[in-house]
Amino acid sequence: MLVNASYNPGDFFITTVTDLCPNTTYEFAAWIMNVMIEPVSIKPDITFSIETPAGQILNSFNTGDINVTTSPKWKQYGFFFKTPPNNAVIVLRMTNKAPGGNGNDVALDDITFRPCGAKISASIQGNSTDTIDVCTGNTNVYRFNAKIPAGAYQQPVYQWQVSTDKGISWKDIPGANALTYTRQPTGDGSYWYRLTVVEKSFVGLVSCRIASNLLIVNIHPIPFTDAGPDRIMRKGNPITLDGNVAGEQVTHVWSPGTYMNDINELKPEVSPTTDIVYTLHAQSVYGCANQDQVSVKIVDGIYIPNSFTPNGDGKNDTWQIPFLDPSFEGEVSVFNRWGQLVYHASAAKVSWDGKFNGTLQAPGVYVYIITFKQGTINNMKGTLTLLR
Repeated sequence: MLVNASYNPGDFFITTVTDLCPNTTYEFAAWIMNVMIEPVSIKPDITFSIETPAGQILNSFNTGDINVTTSPKWKQYGFFFKTPPNNAVIVLRMTNKAPGGNGNDVALDDITFRPCGAKISASIQGNSTDTIDVCTGNTNVYRFNAKIPAGAYQQPVYQWQVSTDKGISWKDIPGANALTYTRQPTGDGSYWYRLTVVEKSFVGLVSCRIASNLLIVNIHPIPFTDAGPDRIMRKGNPITLDGNVAGEQVTHVWSPGTYMNDINELKPEVSPTTDIVYTLHAQSVYGCANQDQVSVKIVDGIYIPNSFTPNGDGKNDTWQIPFLDPSFEGEVSVFNRWGQLVYHASAAKVSWDGKFNGTLQAPGVYVYIITFKQGTINNMKGTLTLLR
């Protein structure tokens, strides 16, 4: 939060807190930075106070002048306060005592009000850090362990919690009520864990819980990897593959690299002399890998079937031109005996089912014309017979 002070000193943060744990020490603090560059300027002077709803001050702390620094520098200010035995409602207030004008501009982060207790140390067995990064499909089972200083609690109640929104909200894990917890495999996502402890006498008050440090397990998805559709290449006429990858800082490479202009391009030009299968490999920054393949068939020319039988028996029901790759940019038109266009495809797979506007066409001879935008292939014309 950035605070541009008004000319008159005043409050800039007020909130009411309820359901506090009785006779418990709380911390009221915030990280603050003077954002001014000019050293000769009005310095922020902030007071933290805890009050009753009627305005009676129960405790307070003053930062004094917060000086300008040569580079951005955060510092935490605050104090500790013990709640009364009757679990009273209290008001938290932050007041800027300095006037506005030339200076007195501050940034605040992590305004904290939390119970303080014995330190709870949580760890992941067999790991030196508190964070684990693994990939989708990982079946590892992790054991979480926690330690609490001896004598810190008379009748401690343990509860492991999980957050799937990076600490915004927490949920109790059913049955996870010991100093250890065994985590089972889950789907993709970022999972934050912590152990909370509370005296049995205050178990009904969520605000009385003391939490451990965080243990984080990140399950990263494998990269999306698509090598593109299988291709047809006329011998001696290179084609361009249509690869695509996506994910968390993904790198990619093709194999084999033979007859390819650049193995690191997503859409490389290839010119093999025989049929070949290329594989597109992708890997995220977390080591999650995936791959996909595309086959390239080499042909001497374009074979055009001269008949088909669209009778629904599952055999030769459509008229197709198997070696007409969409990259050839062929414009295919089929006409009936009266010169009416009954089928058309442009730079796409050819597959005519013998219908026009959903109506079966009569058996007989039809004329096809194929024109190419590329000058390397001659236009083609011929007839085909529709049999029923």
